[in-house]
Amino acid sequence: MPVPAHPSLEHLLTQALTRIQVSPEELEEARRRRELIAAALRKEFPGSRVYYNGSVAHGDALTPLTDIDLGVVIAEAQDIHGPGKKGPKDLMERAAVAIRAALRGEYPKLTVQTEGCKRAVLVRFGDPVHAGEKDFTADVICAIDNPDAAGLFIPKMPTWDRSHPEAHTAMVLRAIDDTQVVYARDVRLLKHWNRRNGKPLCSWNVKALALGCIQRPMSLLAGLAAWFRYAADELDKGETRDPAHVAEKPIKLNWPRAEVVTALRHAGKRLDEAIALEKAGYPLLAHDELAKLFRDEEMLPRPDQGAVAAEEARRIRESRRATGTVPSTGAGGQRSRIQVNSWAP
Repeated sequence: MPVPAHPSLEHLLTQALTRIQVSPEELEEARRRRELIAAALRKEFPGSRVYYNGSVAHGDALTPLTDIDLGVVIAEAQDIHGPGKKGPKDLMERAAVAIRAALRGEYPKLTVQTEGCKRAVLVRFGDPVHAGEKDFTADVICAIDNPDAAGLFIPKMPTWDRSHPEAHTAMVLRAIDDTQVVYARDVRLLKHWNRRNGKPLCSWNVKALALGCIQRPMSLLAGLAAWFRYAADELDKGETRDPAHVAEKPIKLNWPRAEVVTALRHAGKRLDEAIALEKAGYPLLAHDELAKLFRDEEMLPRPDQGAVAAEEARRIRESRRATGTVPSTGAGGQRSRIQVNSWAP
């Protein structure tokens, strides 16, 4: 009986996705709670419109889900609120009172906070979807239309800031459609990589950079490789600008920019090495490099290390026969090594 082939890198990524994507129960409950908040906001601010953004709206939520995002564009505030006029504090407080009144019957441990919140009303439900897990929260933006330019004014307490979250969601959904869902799937993988590697970027920066390089149907592997190259090159030039060309400041990084670029280039080299090893006929070595990239045994387990060592020995023998060179001593031979702090030896 023939020995079954080792799973391809593409197949490994597809399997990994199923382990990190938000569960149906979480997603259903997140949408239900989002609608409860939206109904409370529409009642408090008649004639206003509610928009959705963030990972649930964008189709790239991870498990465990950490938050849901929505906003209300308040029609009645158009003339009296905005830069040079009233700040957002009273609108945020009204929204908080309305949400509290509408949801506290169902969620006895509900807390709705505005104090210390710079941009959004913070809603804590106090009712996890799964027992023993941390519950997700909701961030609620009280916005007004910008009468003189594209986008909205959103809170930046005690005043306002320009943004265009509605355009951001439209751009993401268009990218998902244009790439036949590859954009959302790769973004989910990249967000998990970011989460497992110290969060050098915020999630929106991951997505904004992906808008510039994942623009057509392609394999998950090709999309990841394209993103690491593009993201490193773009951030080497400067911080990411708002893809909707509305926000005045670029997207803020969580690490110094030079350190982010270095981390992206190291990750890209590791992924390129995995791709090259698979192409050369060393699937276990390729699998091992891919697993090291994500640093998460539950999401993408490393292969049996004895089998990896055996395949590395075969690679060294074949390289020696092909080139006549004498490999260096020890596992890895002449295969280039990436200088990173590995999560496992």
